[in-house]
Amino acid sequence: MALEHDMIKPFEPDQIKKNNISYGLSSYGYDIRIADEFKVFKGSNKDIIDPKNIRPDLFEDFKGSSCIIPKNSFVLARSFEYFKMPSNVLALCTGKSTYARIGVIVNVTPLEPSWEGYLTIAISNASPSSAKIYANEGLAQVVFFESSEQCETTYADRKGKYQAQTSITLPK
Repeated sequence: MALEHDMIKPFEPDQIKKNNISYGLSSYGYDIRIADEFKVFKGSNKDIIDPKNIRPDLFEDFKGSSCIIPKNSFVLARSFEYFKMPSNVLALCTGKSTYARIGVIVNVTPLEPSWEGYLTIAISNASPSSAKIYANEGLAQVVFFESSEQCETTYADRKGKYQAQTSITLPK
């Protein structure tokens, strides 16, 4: 389905493991990577994070082959892969168990019918220690659900605010 509809770029048809956290095609989904761009939350417990009025100064841009997530904090990242969802397919992105086993949680993110772009992913560190995540390696798995019929209104039809995002996007 992914190749037929040109849904994932770049697409890796095999599960790649060689000294990496695996990525590529899996049994019923696709293990995605994250790019080397991050927005590290640098606010404090005195700050209020408001999704209707986000303060960009609460985040520090960082680029690197890995990123340290402070204890009990989070970072934003973007997928390495660009997605283009068909109008009859919904997908859910969820974290890989390798990271979950050290307290690193990836938010569950839907990829709606006819949405396209790079995923902005919130990665939380629920552990009492700092945690390291790796760019260009597996972070999460996308599971696809194909419907036998078209949805009435797609994300593109609604002119969704995150359509065709090309970078890490803060709440709008």
